Amino acid sequence: MSYCRQEGKDRIIFVTKEDHETPSSAELVADDPNDPYEEHGLILPNGDINWNCPCLGGMASGPCGEQFKSAFSCFHYSTEDVKGSDCVNQFRAMQECMQKYPDLYPQDEEEEEEKKKPGEHSEEAAPTEVTATKEKEGSS
Repeated sequence: MSYCRQEGKDRIIFVTKEDHETPSSAELVADDPNDPYEEHGLILPNGDINWNCPCLGGMASGPCGEQFKSAFSCFHYSTEDVKGSDCVNQFRAMQECMQKYPDLYPQDEEEEEEKKKPGEHSEEAAPTEVTATKEKEGSS
């Protein structure tokens, strides 16, 4: 004879050896395609963002969760030619928040290297731009 108890949303069933010997009479319930807690990937069937997707690495929660959601939503729904180009302010707010919590949001090693050598990065970009401009002038 089995024993059952309810703990919050969970129902716990303890079974005996005899219970296991009889065929199951359990009825399977079809998955709800709109259940945001089901794993559907990043985008739900209705096109909304699945903030519970493990692929987000918990970024939607935590101290900068609202800033992350704002920036990510803006990018996802952006209709600009350069997708997300209208979301600079949201991403800036998210980055400023994350900088307040360096233990939770460690910066990439590349960014750390750029901070140590601030002059080199901008000098490297300049010759490329000049070269591209000269090529355009020469080809017209």
